[in-house]
Amino acid sequence: MGTFIQLIVDGLSTGSVYAALALAIVLVNQATGLINFAQGGMAVLSAYIAWALNGVGLPLIVAIVAAVAISFVLGAVIERFLVRRFERGDPDTAVVVTVGLLTLITGVCAWIWTYNNRQFPSLFPLDTVSIAGAVVSLRSLGTIVVIVVIMLVLQALFLGTKLGLALRAVAVNPASAAFSGIPVGRHLMIGWGLAASLGAVAGVLVAPQLTLTPGMMDSALVYALAAVILGGLTSPLGVVVAAWLIGVLENLAAVYVPFIGHDLKIAVPFILIFVVLIIRPQGLFGRRSVVRV
Repeated sequence: MGTFIQLIVDGLSTGSVYAALALAIVLVNQATGLINFAQGGMAVLSAYIAWALNGVGLPLIVAIVAAVAISFVLGAVIERFLVRRFERGDPDTAVVVTVGLLTLITGVCAWIWTYNNRQFPSLFPLDTVSIAGAVVSLRSLGTIVVIVVIMLVLQALFLGTKLGLALRAVAVNPASAAFSGIPVGRHLMIGWGLAASLGAVAGVLVAPQLTLTPGMMDSALVYALAAVILGGLTSPLGVVVAAWLIGVLENLAAVYVPFIGHDLKIAVPFILIFVVLIIRPQGLFGRRSVVRV
């Protein structure tokens, strides 16, 4: 029983990392209608900025807050001077632009900090506690709590604030939003800035667990995209639940399904996605698109 609980808690902790990145992808999509494949690279760059600021003597929490603020500005600048030129054009072109941006950011990080692994200090204590026979690290619990708080804030932002409603209006129909007096360009920049800040949080949560390298978020981005598809692009709650489900199921499958083991556990979330998309194409919590004719 202790092993089972241990696997679930570890799966929730790993899933929380996927969820942080998935929430940033949802935020960009809700604000601009795009899928940002560069989100993982932007999260890595933010983690490097926090690591560098901590290295010059700033306390860790101050370095992280500063990195989140800098990431907001970088996200807004990237939207304004690069992505905006492609946002309302061919969707395939926009996808290629974000993939190119991912490659560029990864290359810049490697050029400045090299591919050597860097130890990133943990935001939470490394102590452990015992829960029903399972040994649970305070870092795992802290990561889960942070993701729950972010999810609730985003849910409240999109459903209960003027800013959230304006961001959704701009993403769905920028022309109508502009006629309603909403400054479309400013809200696009805010959406990208908020997503970059959220990506920074994901980066500093992942870095202590994986060590900091330019390709640190590559596999996490794949899982995050899986959580977005499974949970639904329109639901912050859905992507968090989906990310937790992926983290827990792959852990359980690796231990309790002999022919899967640790080598094939990456296939588990994608099998789950295939099944869900056949039954419910908009994802577990997403809304079905309705086109008026």
